[in-house]
Amino acid sequence: MSLLKDSSINNNYTEKQEKPIHPPRKKINIKRVDLFLLIVIMIALLTPVIKGLFTKPKTAVSSDVNLYLSRQCENFFGKEMTEKLIREFEEKNPGIQIILADEAQEPDVLIFNDGDFNQLVSENALIELNSFTNYESGSLQMAIPLVSFMNLLFYNIDILSEAGFDSPPKTREEFTAYAKTVSQGESGASGAALSLSQSDHQSMSRDVFSWIWASGGNFWEDGDSQSALTAPSLAVRTTINEISFLETLFREGYLAQRVFETRGEQRIEQFANGRVALMIASSQVIPYLRGKMGDRAFGITTIPGLGTVGQYSTGLSAIYTAISAKSENPEQAWDFLVFLTGKSSLFCEELKAVPGVVSNIIPGEYVKDDPFYSKAWDIFEASQIARGFTGKPGADEYETIFFEELRSYFERTRTATQTVNAIQQRWNEVFINNEQEKIY
Repeated sequence: MSLLKDSSINNNYTEKQEKPIHPPRKKINIKRVDLFLLIVIMIALLTPVIKGLFTKPKTAVSSDVNLYLSRQCENFFGKEMTEKLIREFEEKNPGIQIILADEAQEPDVLIFNDGDFNQLVSENALIELNSFTNYESGSLQMAIPLVSFMNLLFYNIDILSEAGFDSPPKTREEFTAYAKTVSQGESGASGAALSLSQSDHQSMSRDVFSWIWASGGNFWEDGDSQSALTAPSLAVRTTINEISFLETLFREGYLAQRVFETRGEQRIEQFANGRVALMIASSQVIPYLRGKMGDRAFGITTIPGLGTVGQYSTGLSAIYTAISAKSENPEQAWDFLVFLTGKSSLFCEELKAVPGVVSNIIPGEYVKDDPFYSKAWDIFEASQIARGFTGKPGADEYETIFFEELRSYFERTRTATQTVNAIQQRWNEVFINNEQEKIY
């Protein structure tokens, strides 16, 4: 079986005669979960705002209200779509004018991704939305996800084929063997990549936590990061195995250079240019890579787990909208948030997002009719959703602690067990400090 055939991606794809990719691997014991329950889990994770989102009566607005919109909207959705959204909203709400904020203007409505979410929360830069949504969950709702994506393993078909591999790695042992063979080969490519620059705020979730989640690891004892009353906790044995695996790749030279200086988008360019064989990235980059490399040059699959009984989990990322704590017109800003939420299906279609809208049980036509996105959907449908730190109190501290201790471990200053214990101890301290701040 060739790599291309394994991914079932070719330009002659016309109808769904069989699954567009091999099913999720039996070796990691992925069980199929009820789709309805899965959506419920996602909603609990990403958007408790859905309940009551449209139940609040429409705000009576005064005339000549100027709302400033973050220019990130253009970065994520494009200039043309942003202009159309503004025009449509202004036609339906003649008392409100939407203005794209410049560098000197504080936006009323913010558009951002997971990389910025934690920083905004830590800076108290967002208005709590619970009063608008009428949702009583016991946790704060600070933002609304408009469109979501999942992390996947991307593999370069040509590089792996040249190294003698006709299918993507299915186990950690295969992954290590593939990375070793490619790195020691004549292609000049690196076998795998980690991109852990501290300026990349999604790096830990994407390149480190994804491996833990793939083996069924979970940071929250009760399985619910929304209401956990204890510090996040590490599954000691699983985490030791994961960081030992990553350290081996690092120590043996199977990873692309400058692990701690390179951002995710730089690795994506290296992958597209044939310099990296294997990497974890968001499903958000699939359209870009297809345009840059073509459909036959790369494939997507699940992240290899440890082969244990634990449920395979995948991390999600999203593009969010929220109201600035400095906004002088929060009621009108909320009306615009409701409008944007109603456009989520449009955003999904434009960005070819998987999973897309968390409240949709059935994916869009672009998923059903395309082998890349239908494959990603199959993986998503068979996965649990991992609960990370996005938008949670202390999120930056938790991730920074893991980064610092992992780097120390890679530099051989401590053992894997000592590293995991150090992370947990420091996480406990952060949690206790946050709880004390609530009291005082």
